[in-house]
Amino acid sequence: MRLEGKTCLITGAAGGIGLAMSRAFIAEGAHVVMTDLASSQLEQQAQELLAADATGATDRLLALVMDVTDPASIKSVYNALVEKKWPVNVLVNNAAVITVGNLLNTSNEDLNRVFKVNVEGLLNVTRAFLPAMISAGSGNVLNMASLAAVRAMHDRFAYGASKASIQMMTRSIAVDFVSQGIRANCILPARVHTDFIEGYIEQYYPGEEESRMEEYSRYQPIGRMIKPEEVAHAAVYLCSDESAMVTGTSMLIDGGVMAGDN
Repeated sequence: MRLEGKTCLITGAAGGIGLAMSRAFIAEGAHVVMTDLASSQLEQQAQELLAADATGATDRLLALVMDVTDPASIKSVYNALVEKKWPVNVLVNNAAVITVGNLLNTSNEDLNRVFKVNVEGLLNVTRAFLPAMISAGSGNVLNMASLAAVRAMHDRFAYGASKASIQMMTRSIAVDFVSQGIRANCILPARVHTDFIEGYIEQYYPGEEESRMEEYSRYQPIGRMIKPEEVAHAAVYLCSDESAMVTGTSMLIDGGVMAGDN
């Protein structure tokens, strides 16, 4: 049980990578707080996770609605966990939105919406939970960035900029609070096959779904998209004591994209 004794809060936990992390963290003995804005989907996924679990996780899982852009919503979750005596010592900032477009056809509204969730949301949630970690003398922040943080992708102007910001925010947290027992890292995955990616393909490329999925699979030299569970495996390592000497790092999971010419 690599996460036994840890309370892990995950944003954007109702699907995709966040749900895979929730499942993996529960299996490793953690107390898991699944949060998301999609209340009905969150509750359904939490119930399905418990039904499929064989480790007696009923008393180790909470599903709470939280809007990362709303400090009052975050404070409500924080207060609920204080009342329950579940001090969060692992925080996973996973909630994100995406918009497709280059500099010329990305509106200010598009840019603001992406930064509101991806960047300001990370700030809001971390600022709410970090002080208690500092008071306790230890804590772990894991942020979901993207390969788009370090490798420009066509028509991902706002999204790439937001993920590059997350990478530097992660390093700043690591540097600023290392002496107070805080670690901070981020994961940079390439294309991950989730409902999230299928949803934006349907939204932005109607009628091209099959060809786009094939294109996204070929993007990784390994020849397929990443599975959410593969990202979750890396998250378990970074959130466990096995990675006690790892902070300020960006872990690539890219199927060989950055290795060189293929």
